[in-house]
Amino acid sequence: MRPQIAVFWFRRDLRLEDNAGLCHALQSGRPVLPLFIFDREILDELEDKKDRRVEFIHQALSEMQTELRRAGSSLLVRCGKPVQVWKQLLEEFDVAAAYANHDYEPYAIRRDREIAELLKERGIPFHTFKDQVIFEKSEVLSARGNPYTVYTPYRNRWKELLTGEALKPFPSESLQENFWKSGALPIPGLSEIGFEATGAAFPAKALREEIVRDYHRRRNFPAVPGTTRLGVHLRFGTVSVRQLARRALELNDAWLDELIWREFFMMILGHFSYVVDQPFKEKYAAIPWRNDENEFAAWREGKTGYPLVDAGMRELNASGFMHNRVRMVVASFLTKHLLIDWRWGERYFAKKLLDYELASNNGNWQWAAGCGCDAAPYFRIFNPAAQAEKFDPQSEYLKKWAPELNSPAYPAPIVEHKFARQRVLEVFKKALEKQ
Repeated sequence: MRPQIAVFWFRRDLRLEDNAGLCHALQSGRPVLPLFIFDREILDELEDKKDRRVEFIHQALSEMQTELRRAGSSLLVRCGKPVQVWKQLLEEFDVAAAYANHDYEPYAIRRDREIAELLKERGIPFHTFKDQVIFEKSEVLSARGNPYTVYTPYRNRWKELLTGEALKPFPSESLQENFWKSGALPIPGLSEIGFEATGAAFPAKALREEIVRDYHRRRNFPAVPGTTRLGVHLRFGTVSVRQLARRALELNDAWLDELIWREFFMMILGHFSYVVDQPFKEKYAAIPWRNDENEFAAWREGKTGYPLVDAGMRELNASGFMHNRVRMVVASFLTKHLLIDWRWGERYFAKKLLDYELASNNGNWQWAAGCGCDAAPYFRIFNPAAQAEKFDPQSEYLKKWAPELNSPAYPAPIVEHKFARQRVLEVFKKALEKQ
């Protein structure tokens, strides 16, 4: 007779420590089979078979596997469409209960609903828990019970609600004797799931305290190591957001604000799901974008003739990373200087960013375009030259990523700043006046 087991399904929580759903599974009284699914619904949409994110996940799984083997267990890794994988699992194992952590993106919600229905048909409960945020979408609301649509009042209320209990860790790492004991189960290689290794060096998982302490002074300068580079670890849950928030409270309130921005955009996506492909401020759907394909190509390739924009795009293409100050400038340039639809830029970032997260990517692109959750009107237009002068005064960042700068090889500007600024102001004003 097969033993009854519980299954814990890893998704955006690739760690064994301080993991809410995993902790509950390990306390369930049944041996826990740890599961990860390389989801073909997602993988098949990735055009680049050297996608660094898949490689990052693979490395994270390998690290967990090493820890699990020490506990006499093993991670079960499958590749396929989740509902098919689960049907197969239910044939192979006597599953008494399934556990996972909440996932908030539209596809993930649909996927989890489908799996919950499948399990319900077999009489198997599917328990899910809050783990990747401190507060979920309906936990931070106005006095009238409405979601906030501007960041600052949301942040203030978020901080008012914060308690030690919200940051309390889940001791999943101390319960490893409750994993299902098994022989080593192989993790499929990258080539087996249709991808190739890049050999990319990923940002370290350890929090560098000196960077956080000085974050408010150094975060805007792309040539210096002034940011933690933990975005990819938050994205895939290789670190606990509760641990980071506790450290932020001790070290630097400005860095805590960045964690709150992340939850703000998740809240917006949760309450206003139309933002996935429509502007938050719906009247901005009337903007007549120029959408010039040649100019979009120049922007993608870092050949606009604007050094800070070009340096940022080249850094993104080469590394999967772009400094946050530079992200704002390149997004503003695409939408305001070139009048190209923010969705074009958003989709390109989604393909390239190692730390890509739907809610933050969407929210920040809409912020840059002036159509999102922002108290400021649409006429914030970054001057790339002034931004470079202020935040890269020695041109260290520019010289690193655009070494041909100040030589005949560097392209002329594809549009003149003053002209572009006046054009976008007129276009937006005219379109919005018709509403």
